[in-house]
Parts: sequence; structure tokens; C-alpha cells
Amino acid sequence: MPKNKDFQRASEAPLLPTGTIHFIMHCLARFKGWIILMLIMETGQATGNILVPYAIKSIMDSVAQSNGTPLLENLRVPLLLLVSLNIAEIVFSRTSGAILIIMGPRLRQYTTKALYAYLQYHSPRYFGSHFAGALAHRISETAMSVNHTAWSILCDFWPILVTFTISIALLLNVNQGLGLMVAGWVFVYVSLSYFLAKRCQPYAQAYAATRSQVNGKIVDAVTNSLNAKLFARLHFERQYLDGFLETEVKSGRRTFWYMERIRWFQFIAAAILKVSTVYYALTLWDSNIITVGAFTMSIGLALLIINDARNLTRRFLEFFEYVGNIANGVDTIVQPHEIVDKPDASPLTINQGRIEFCNVNFSYDSQRPVFDQLNVVIQGGQRVGLVGFSGSGKSTFVSLMLRSYQPQGGKILIDGEDIQYILQDSLHEQISLIPQDPSLFHRSLKENIGYGRLDVSDKAIQLAAKQAHADEFIKIMPDGYDSLVGERGVKLSGGQRQRIAIARVLLKDAPILILDEATSSLDSVTEKTIQESLDLAMGRKTVIVIAHRLSTIAHLDRILVFDQGRIVEDGQHEQLLAQKGLYHHMWTMQAGGFLPEQNTTPPN
Repeated sequence: MPKNKDFQRASEAPLLPTGTIHFIMHCLARFKGWIILMLIMETGQATGNILVPYAIKSIMDSVAQSNGTPLLENLRVPLLLLVSLNIAEIVFSRTSGAILIIMGPRLRQYTTKALYAYLQYHSPRYFGSHFAGALAHRISETAMSVNHTAWSILCDFWPILVTFTISIALLLNVNQGLGLMVAGWVFVYVSLSYFLAKRCQPYAQAYAATRSQVNGKIVDAVTNSLNAKLFARLHFERQYLDGFLETEVKSGRRTFWYMERIRWFQFIAAAILKVSTVYYALTLWDSNIITVGAFTMSIGLALLIINDARNLTRRFLEFFEYVGNIANGVDTIVQPHEIVDKPDASPLTINQGRIEFCNVNFSYDSQRPVFDQLNVVIQGGQRVGLVGFSGSGKSTFVSLMLRSYQPQGGKILIDGEDIQYILQDSLHEQISLIPQDPSLFHRSLKENIGYGRLDVSDKAIQLAAKQAHADEFIKIMPDGYDSLVGERGVKLSGGQRQRIAIARVLLKDAPILILDEATSSLDSVTEKTIQESLDLAMGRKTVIVIAHRLSTIAHLDRILVFDQGRIVEDGQHEQLLAQKGLYHHMWTMQAGGFLPEQNTTPPN
């Protein structure tokens, strides 16, 4: 876990460490028993495998020393040892495989759940700085890499360590010089393999980054295929992609040529060990220092060592790649949470729905101040419109209410309670928002509407759909309310998505309702009918409406006119028109009922 006391995290978020090694150990800690059992099994498997040459040595020595006695009787013990070792290798290896099947998916599941749970508590600013697809890929990649890192240690490095240790011990038992020669070779080989793999890591990472970039360019080009056709840029897109593909080829060649040099080292080192072991063992045999069985065992052990050592550099490369993936995932996701509940935060209970901004200061960064000592009160049950040109502060006003961002000064009160000291979940439960561009889950229409209240009946869901005038198009869909809407609702038109979002909010029935251009994607006839449903849904709620089409807010109790982070006018529609100020100017300059993005002609 982070040692920095300033590291802020949500109280309900999992306590994930920020260090790569600590994170891996944290994920593996809950599987400690399985890991110990797997280490035992892998030790048994590697031991059984490496002792086979010793069993063959015993057989050959027994044959050489038979001296006319029945051969099979003399070989009974060595043959039994050979059979036992093979059976042990099978049992240990398959038990290890069974543990891997039991533990592997659970380890990945736990890592994925922990990272996703931590990610959920990041602020909108964080999500605005990262691609959703990249974050999802990072979670999946990190979880998979934790698995692969564990398997590399348990199933690759640990058995190789056991193999090398037992082999050297057996060779030292045969002849100290022979054992020391192989031990020296193993030490030099492993050290050089580790060094070369570390040197190759930047090449491999650069190649992986280039592949990711090319994949991103392909996805971007495929996503915009229609644009390429409409602008007759198919040939241009191929040429554009060729440049990135050529970069990938060059990066790949650098990586593969370096790895080819490593393979030269591996093959030369393996040849040196084979020739040296055979020559040394032959010399010892010729001098009657070792038996023919010991000679055979030495050659067999050398071949097993070479077989395990030959892929050691590749295993080091993969291991560093997995650890690098985990480091990237941890660095990306396990960051301080920007907005968290206070330790003594309490749930919000709304009786009136009164909203008050007291001397609120806010800026997205030091270069973009938005509010300076903003003060405004919205009484409970009032229906208030927010108008102003783009960048005037309307959306920021709503975002601060929802605690999507934290003000640098002042307080925001709901029914007299400072929202910084209430639980965020309880705040969001009391506020409904219909955004201008609603996003739906790739789930059924019923599930999307029912997201407003998870415990309601199908009848209540259908009633909300009827009130939002969504029931008509839902009924003619192939699977009705069970129809899937596609990613972010792409199978629906903009107006249909908006009606589903309205139905969802109608079902939620929260005491504060925020409409952010809620009917902008609807035709005028549908807008009029849905506006009646929204007016009914507003009831005695506190309602805040952000609108560019000023005609949609003219009937509200009150209108706040924003200009460069200040509320410059406040009153009813007729009052504001009579003042001949900014609101009157915006009303007269509307084109087709919509407010332009910028104020081109300031009022007199």
C-alpha cells in the first residue's frame, strides 16, 4: 500500500499497492496455500525429471557389474527407481496442472475485480483524460500479466532452479571438477541471459508500443470508413497506414535482430557445454575415475541443463514484459482519487430540495478560472433554467452540484447540508440527470430503463416507457423490451436514446431533476408530447434545465443568465425580456429557435 500520507483513496476502494512487486504480492497473497502446494508439486516434477539420468546410471552400472547373475534380478532396484521417477513426474506435473486450473481463473478474476473497483472511484476529470477502451484493455492486460508472472516464477524459473541445483549436486557427487565446471557454466549463462534480456527489454517494449499504435490507427481508420469514402480518401488512408506499418517493420527488425544475436550466444554456449562435458567425462572415464554409468548420467544431465537453459533468455524477456505490463496498469489505475467521501460523511436526506452556492470559486486549471465568489440560491420546488453562451459556466454549475469536480473555495449546500460532507452515492441517488447525449449500456431496453430503480416490476418499466413515448418504437423491435441496444446504444437513433434516458429518469423519481438539453434530439412534435410528460414528472421537484433553445425554458419559474462565470441576470422570462439585457439579446438573435455558440453582437 502507498506509504505517502497524502495519497487519497475512496474509503470503499480496495487497498491496492502502488509498487509493481507489492501489487503482485498483494494479488497472490490470498492464494498462498495454493502457491505453496504448487511449489511442492513443481519441485517434485523437476526432481523426478532430473533424477532419470541417475536411474539410468544405476541401470548401466548394474549391467556392468552383473558378473553372470540374472540381469533382471540385478536390475530390479534401478528399474523400480526409473518407474517410480516417471510415475512421480506424471503425478506431480498433473497435480500442478490441476492447481493451475483451479487457481488461474480465480487469480485473474480477483485482479480484474480489484482494479475495476478501484477505477470506479476516479473522478470525471480522470476519465476525461483516458480512453475508456484503453482503460478496459489495461485492466485485462494487467490481470493476465499477473497470472503469467506467477506462472513464470512457479512453472519456469523455480523448476529450472531445482533442475540446476540437483544436476550440479549429482555431478559434484560423481566428480568435483566436473560438477564445478557445469556450475560455473550455469552461473555465467544465467547471468549473461539476464543481462541480455534486460538489454533487449527496451526493444521489445518499443515494438509492443508500435504494434499498439498501429492497431489504434487501424481501429480509427475502420471506425471512420464512411468518412474516407465520402471524401474519396481510400487511397490516402492506405498510404497513411503504410507509414505506421513501415515503422512497425523497422521496430520489429531491431528487436528480432537483437534476439537473433542472443540465440547465437545460446547455441554457442550450449555447444561449449556439450563438448566440454563429453570431453571431460571421457577423460575421467578413460582414467577409471568414473564408471560408464556416471559417464552416461553426466551427458544426460548436460543435455537436460541445455534444454532448460536454451529458452531461459526468452523466459526472462517474457517475464520482464509481464512485469512491465503490470507496472503500466498500476501506474495508470492505482492513482490517488481526486474526490472522496470524508471520513465522517453522512447520507443526504432531501426534504425541500433547496440548493445554495456560497462564495464558490472554481477553475479547471490555473489558466481557466470559471467561478469567482459565485452566490445563488434555488428554492426547493423551483424550476430554473440556465442559459448562456458556450463556456459561460452552465455545465460547470451542474457538475459542481453533482461533485464531479471539487470547488477550490466556498460551499454548495442542499437543504443546508454541505455536499462535501455527504456520501456521494446518497447525493447521486437524490439527483436525476438527463444529459444531452445519453449513453446506454449494451444491454436490453428493459435493463436500461430499469437502471433507474433496480427493484421495480416490468409493468413499472413499461409505464415509464409510455410516459417517455418510447413504448411505440420498443414494441415494434424484434425482441421488444428484451432487445439489445448495442454499444452505447448505437442501434437506436439519437431521439430514441434520449427517450430511453428520459424513461430511466422518470422511473428513478429523484427529488432534484437536471435536464441538459434533454429534448434536443427530438422532433418538434415528439418534443411537445414529451415536454408534457416532463412537466408532469417535475411535479414539486427542484428542476434545473440547461437549454440552448430558449423557447423550452420560457415557461419556467426562473431563468439564470450566465456570462463568463457570472450570473448577470436572474428572473422570469417576461421580466428578463423587459430588461433589454443579455437575455433579450440572446432571445432576438436565436436562429431556428437555437442559441448560437458565441455572442457575436453584444447588446447595447
